Amino acid sequence: MTQDLRLAIAAELERTRARTAALTDAVDETDLIRQHSPLMSPLVWDLAHVGNQEELWLVRDVGGRDPVRQDIDELYDAFKHARKDRPALPLLDPGQARAYVAQVRDKALDVLDRTTFDPSRPLLDNGFAFGMIVQHEQQHDETMLATHQLRIGDPVLTAPAPPPSRVRVAGEVFVAGGPFTMGTSTDAWALDNERPAHVVDVPAFFIDAAPVTNGQYQEFIAAGGYDDPRWWSERGWAYRVKAGLVAPLHWVNDGVGWHNRQFGWVNPINVDEPVVHVCYFEAEAYAAWAGKRLPTEAEWEKAARFDTATGRSRRFPWGDESPEPRHANLGQRHLSPAPVGAYPEGASPLGVHQMIGDVWEWLSSDFDPYPGFAPFPYREYSEVFFGGDYKMLRGGSFGTDAAAARSTFRNWDHPIRRQIFSGFRLARDA
Repeated sequence: MTQDLRLAIAAELERTRARTAALTDAVDETDLIRQHSPLMSPLVWDLAHVGNQEELWLVRDVGGRDPVRQDIDELYDAFKHARKDRPALPLLDPGQARAYVAQVRDKALDVLDRTTFDPSRPLLDNGFAFGMIVQHEQQHDETMLATHQLRIGDPVLTAPAPPPSRVRVAGEVFVAGGPFTMGTSTDAWALDNERPAHVVDVPAFFIDAAPVTNGQYQEFIAAGGYDDPRWWSERGWAYRVKAGLVAPLHWVNDGVGWHNRQFGWVNPINVDEPVVHVCYFEAEAYAAWAGKRLPTEAEWEKAARFDTATGRSRRFPWGDESPEPRHANLGQRHLSPAPVGAYPEGASPLGVHQMIGDVWEWLSSDFDPYPGFAPFPYREYSEVFFGGDYKMLRGGSFGTDAAAARSTFRNWDHPIRRQIFSGFRLARDA
């Protein structure tokens, strides 16, 4: 079993690094070191940062080895320098960054060969530290993909179009009131904020069977939704005015109709795809205009996981098996959300579609710890963010890897953020 786990971890590390390399090899050195938005780091910072985290946790902590580049720890500490300030730092250049991450990986694989996954050490049990590093790098790969979306210039990324819709999905799904198990205490690579499993009693509610689409969102725009403060919260309206919001990020109206700029390509809006690149305030305003609301985090997870036939919570909407391409739009296989109805095999037991992949879904809940939360393996992953100005996002996007796309996985961000691959679906009281 130890050797099987070792081989599986090595494969995940290799698969993840191949994605990182593809994202950073796609552009020239000028684009690697350029800051494409003050909201994002230069791509070369992300590249060296994932190597630095791998060195800290796998080489130094798990392996007990001497540091590779202790002198750069502060440069790549995400808490030391804001993203907007990182271009001014004495960062490794692209060649140095590539050499550094390769050297760290060689040492990490040597550590892996010698690791016994001692269950008495939580960092090693079931290879948790290695899984944490895989997920960390994949999260930065999604961040780098968002940077590519903000980049100005000719297209450099390519991928096939997502699959077409296979079934018609519309309307609402009723979710009966009652308790269900939220979170997890058993998923080997689940992060601290997903733990522990606990029972939550959720009142009955309705949730939309699909995320809000571009076509539906266009109706909100056409109805003057961006010009009517009735639909916006006080904070939301103030931000809409300050930022001059008139449509989702990357939408352009040429006078004939709406177009969408995606990774350098400009195409007419696909009305059947989930809307993406909207902030929490836009989602909140659309919900008010539609006479509904955003789901709570507990509602979202119950709709995604709870199986009324067995009374248990599944790992994923479709069951406990890991995601396959037939289940969900994940892992940058495509460069946009898939039309609603494209993944009927990924629907939840209640018939809610595309809860995993396509777009992160804004929720009304704040980022708070679960009852019995314990920080692990460091406070800065989750605990320092609790109680801040954050709203929850669930489900992952087309840029999220399967390694970080569990139904229990929790994401959070400031309610003004739009550069992330964020959309939403609606709910209402029963």
